[in-house]
Amino acid sequence: MSGAVHYRTDARGDVASVVLDNAGKHNAIDIGMWRELRTLFERLQALPAGAAPRAVIVGGADGQFASGGDIAEFATFRFDEARLRDFHEQIVAPALHAMLACDIPLYAQIDGHCVGGGLEIAACCDIRICGRSSRFGAPIAKLGFPMAPLELALLARVAPEALLRELLLEARLVNAARAFELGLVHAVTDDDAVERQTRERALHAASLSPTSARINKRTLRQLAQGGPTAAELAAHYAYAAHAEHREGVMAFLEKRPPQFGRR
Repeated sequence: MSGAVHYRTDARGDVASVVLDNAGKHNAIDIGMWRELRTLFERLQALPAGAAPRAVIVGGADGQFASGGDIAEFATFRFDEARLRDFHEQIVAPALHAMLACDIPLYAQIDGHCVGGGLEIAACCDIRICGRSSRFGAPIAKLGFPMAPLELALLARVAPEALLRELLLEARLVNAARAFELGLVHAVTDDDAVERQTRERALHAASLSPTSARINKRTLRQLAQGGPTAAELAAHYAYAAHAEHREGVMAFLEKRPPQFGRR
């Protein structure tokens, strides 16, 4: 049976959930799931700002985040160089880059193991929250292969090189406390509180200016690519006349909470 990527929103449409689901395999990510993930985040990015959720929670079904790629599929492509490269560069990388290109704040709700491809998906999220029993790693050396360059570059954005060397060269898993110490996750909580705390933080982000969030994410992306360019810098200040800008400043001056409601 193939896995699936489920999508749902709350009653107000402010916070959406993306759930990785591959029953009996600890949510191992198969090829179909990678494709679903890409399509989903490309569609989210294409939504008009007023119709899009203001935060997205990415998690896994049944108390696990994701255990990596679906090893049951590996024999169908891993031993052929062209197929192997196609898998990593035309299936996995575009899905991850669709997440990185999404201007909506993304929250990783990490229960249980966050390994391999699951770790890569979590790394694409802006905020990562895990339980005390969570484990992180990419023990693919045990399977006889290295990490694909585009995927390793993505992990290097959020994890220190010393940790990456340990995870890859020794095929180790690290615990939640060490992941927090090294900045791989933003918060560690009791296992039974991960969902609640992640949702609380996502709701808080959703209550703030969505335009600010989109611009900040775009600017961070530009900086990571060596920008912003002159054109991007000029476009940055177009928010001056935006209603959310005026509302935020005036609310502060009038000593009242800002109302960034949908218009």
